Amino acid sequence: MPQAEPDQPCSLRLFWDEAVTAYDFGPGHPMDPTRLALTMRLVEAFELTAAAGVTVAAAPPAGESTLHLVHRLDYIEAVRRAAAAATQVAATPDERHGLGTEDNPAFAAMHTASALIAGQSVAAAEAVWRGSARHAVNFAGGLHHAMPGRAAGFCVYNDAALAVARLLELGAERVVYIDVDVHHGDGVQQAFWDDPRVLTISLHEHPSTLFPQTGWPTETGGEGAEGFAANLPLPAGTGDAGWLRAFHALVPELLAAFRPEVIVSQHGADTHIEDPLAHLAVTVDAQRAVALSLHELAHQHCEGRWVALGGGGYAVVDVVPRTWTHLVATAAGRPIAPQTETPPHWRAEVYRLTRRQAPARMTDGATAGWRDFMESGYDPGDRLDQAILAARRAVYPHHGLLP
Repeated sequence: MPQAEPDQPCSLRLFWDEAVTAYDFGPGHPMDPTRLALTMRLVEAFELTAAAGVTVAAAPPAGESTLHLVHRLDYIEAVRRAAAAATQVAATPDERHGLGTEDNPAFAAMHTASALIAGQSVAAAEAVWRGSARHAVNFAGGLHHAMPGRAAGFCVYNDAALAVARLLELGAERVVYIDVDVHHGDGVQQAFWDDPRVLTISLHEHPSTLFPQTGWPTETGGEGAEGFAANLPLPAGTGDAGWLRAFHALVPELLAAFRPEVIVSQHGADTHIEDPLAHLAVTVDAQRAVALSLHELAHQHCEGRWVALGGGGYAVVDVVPRTWTHLVATAAGRPIAPQTETPPHWRAEVYRLTRRQAPARMTDGATAGWRDFMESGYDPGDRLDQAILAARRAVYPHHGLLP
């Protein structure tokens, strides 16, 4: 199915502070902050920061009262202690708070860098809600696994949940959070499990094959909020056509029924076929297509109010910078044609920083098409269609929809 592409510039607030690259768990850790720097350099190379309607801003770190919208005070203090102890050779891991572990090694800037990333996402939510920008992007954010009292999955403070919580604090009554990371958006779901003002939707690899082993279709929300958590776990090996089919079989109809005032989306790039930590087979072209669809849905349902965040993604050179540059370009209303060559000076910078060859084009050469679930019919023998139907059956009746 073809995708309509917006051709009118939109006002975009892009949040960036070079200091977010201090969110660094150390050599050999998959969450390499080089991916953030290379993304920003590619955004700049395409001159998106100078485009009409685009402003680049740096927000201050989230303070304790803001972090406390989601996180317990004892946990915030534990993060500070872990950061202070990070330089000690014999520092003891804080297993209770998930700090100093293999996934979340302590580092000196753990609190300050995490609070800075959270501050950018909270400010993005404020900018969109207050109307100073129609769209806002913080691709350093999307740290969706952090729990109120525990770090998890490379995530210390849950900036995505904090952005949603800030929107509620400002008066929003219907916020939709859409997570297309390969991993389940468990921390955000948990934060709003009992809150019918927030609809969380997560498309992710099946929990039987991937961390955090949650995100089953039967997880639909707490008492009084039944149907406000939607989960669509995808079979390992799902590629572009299946991923896009699943997205369009679930997201647009739920948004039409929920009538959100603002969209917060998480765009983890780890669904990609080259990602070393997961097992889907999605391309940059399909990731771009979902960004385009979310842009269109924001204008259709929310007067354009859209906060877009980054997330996972561990193919540091080949995938993450292109995917998130497409996201920024889409949010600016200036989508980059897939066949466009990457700027030579960006490729030189990639080699300087990583000694690796950069991708030559903004495409993986895929068509990023899909078959519409309702138009093409349901195949009861297809595992993907089984997953789609299970997700729809679990939540659609709560919204007056037929699965």
